[in-house]
Amino acid sequence: MPLPFWQTVLWELLGTGTLILLGAGVVANTTLRGTLGHGTNWLLITLAWGFAVFTGASVAAPSGAHLNPAVTAGLLCAGQLPWSAVPAYLLGQFTGAFLGAVLCWLAYKPHFDAHDEPRATLGIFATGPAIRALPWNLVTEVIGTFVLVFWVLTSPAAKAADSSGVPQFGNSALGYAAVAFVVIAVGASLGGPTGYAINPARDLGPRLAYAVLPIRGKGDPDWPYAWVPVLGPLLGATAAGLLYRTLPV
Repeated sequence: MPLPFWQTVLWELLGTGTLILLGAGVVANTTLRGTLGHGTNWLLITLAWGFAVFTGASVAAPSGAHLNPAVTAGLLCAGQLPWSAVPAYLLGQFTGAFLGAVLCWLAYKPHFDAHDEPRATLGIFATGPAIRALPWNLVTEVIGTFVLVFWVLTSPAAKAADSSGVPQFGNSALGYAAVAFVVIAVGASLGGPTGYAINPARDLGPRLAYAVLPIRGKGDPDWPYAWVPVLGPLLGATAAGLLYRTLPV
């Protein structure tokens, strides 16, 4: 049975908020001056984002733990989710992402105030390209998200899902930890060009929080780039969902 609208919103909000709090938190820990993790490397960031997904997904298990409009879109295109369920998932995901970013800022407030390059703090909240070439940045996000969503669709979890869109994550004893491994793999392998948003809410919600929060000396939210980590994941997810429908499964 599908959850009522507001229960889906609540669980997706809590799960996505947890995801962003922990994911943005590790970037803050490695970036901001004076933290105990300052100066650590990309491997720590990819590992922490993976386990942030595991933690957020575990929290949001009652709703199926999409946490990501791309996952919602992929399940929709694969015929695993009705259109009527989509608004609740999107509302919870984008709201949770915004609130998780706000909580990250609160947790690191003294370090934001003391950071010696305050204009370079956008990367704590949102993604950005290593080489700015928007069409190719879009391609990178499409490919990375395709890998994630296609795995979700072909995993035992999605195959066990019913029309409510609530996957029953199997993957033997791994449960939601299996998703973490996929996110770590995508980040370590494909995250270098764009920072691997692979999730429109993960980028847009925190980017909006960065724009409105009173962060000392902050830089520009870079809205001209913001469409890439939104459109790219949706295109990758749509491709994964449509391909899945053609397979003999």
